[in-house]
Amino acid sequence: MKAKNFTRRKFVGTVSASTLGAVAIGSIPAFGATKTSNKLAILGGNPVRQNKSWPDWPYVDKNVMDSIEKTTQSGIWCRIQDRENGTVVKFERQYAEMMGVTRCVAVGSGTQALHTAVEALGLGPGDEVITSPYTDPGTIAAILSARALPVLADIDRYSFQVDPDDVERRITKNTKAIMPVHMMGQPADLDRFLQIARKYNLFLIEDACQAHFAKFRGKMLGSVGDIGCFSHQSSKVISCGEGGSIISNNAELMEQCYTVQNHGTSKFGRTETIGPKYRMNEFEGAILLGQLPTAMERHAVRNKNAQYLTSKIKDIPGITPQKLYDGTEEGSFYLYTMNYNKEEYNGVPREKYLKALAAEGVGLSPYIKNGLHREPWVDNIMGRKEYQQMYGKSRLEEFKQDMACPVCDLVCDEEMVMLWASGPLLGTTDDMDDVINALAKVYENRDQLKSI
Repeated sequence: MKAKNFTRRKFVGTVSASTLGAVAIGSIPAFGATKTSNKLAILGGNPVRQNKSWPDWPYVDKNVMDSIEKTTQSGIWCRIQDRENGTVVKFERQYAEMMGVTRCVAVGSGTQALHTAVEALGLGPGDEVITSPYTDPGTIAAILSARALPVLADIDRYSFQVDPDDVERRITKNTKAIMPVHMMGQPADLDRFLQIARKYNLFLIEDACQAHFAKFRGKMLGSVGDIGCFSHQSSKVISCGEGGSIISNNAELMEQCYTVQNHGTSKFGRTETIGPKYRMNEFEGAILLGQLPTAMERHAVRNKNAQYLTSKIKDIPGITPQKLYDGTEEGSFYLYTMNYNKEEYNGVPREKYLKALAAEGVGLSPYIKNGLHREPWVDNIMGRKEYQQMYGKSRLEEFKQDMACPVCDLVCDEEMVMLWASGPLLGTTDDMDDVINALAKVYENRDQLKSI
């Protein structure tokens, strides 16, 4: 839709019948309805969304509570107390089945899952792993904990995913793996990453910590590469406060993952390798087990609502829903994200735009403040004796000099906006219409933004 033809009055005609009904009865302000309806709420107008709340999160129901109570009363609180029928073992079996793989190993966090995978693949001192700067610090913590070198490649401006072309540019003789991060719960460009992994004989580690049940070309994310890792931290769509899981169809690799996370001790009781103690406890397993029976119902609601949002938001100038790659079938929608183009809003910076939306009752926000290439860990490892010995001064200097990720900087500083989605995307169509109408109202009244 061309900007000059866009008005919210016209746009309201494209949203759902439920929205139009709400406008008719006055629960959603239509332009022209009051003296202040053409005014942004932050400047005294009527807000689009008032006195409404989003669905609660984390998800709790009777099934979850019963599972916790049963575990408490059992006295079996550690996974090694019941290696056959404990809650952690049951979760591993059920989650593996849901993800379409043969094996799952549960651990204490997504970071622990990634570190376990890195160690199990034999990556360590002298090895390089290429990943994204636009991610949680746990992604690189997993690599650093193995004393490997995290090499950061820039991202795509509209998908927010690590850019395969920049990944390939950064491959060296010491590169052993690539670790694409499925940001916001959407697939990275896996067709390209599979091609790159085959071409250079590299491991493909999927950081799917945000991407539970997302599907790419008929496969669940995490099952496409050599190994996949998930987080079950409280904000995630399958959550237990903290927690993580690892999946793969490679039986030998998964046995090694079990051994690594069990302080290097195999299922046969022999201490065989170096490993931390990353075991998931039975209470975390109980919470996850309680959620699994209805998890796909919530997954379907998020996808339905996300598709609805995208179908309407794509016609609002200056706000672009996250780009999805060919092969994407379903997303986790841990976050629903968009790209903000300030040029369509008369150069108004993102901060003012977000303040205007918040006043309308729809709170969007940036996500990651700084790409990891701008964080102090880079200088920290440059000064560490072990990294100097393992990689050499010249490689470390080259590593730092080639750290620039300008697209990531643009996304972090100016463009990315998001609706946290684990809870909000479980809302009603009327809730989604509130988001759409708030975005449309702010665009139509964009000339007022400079007054904020």
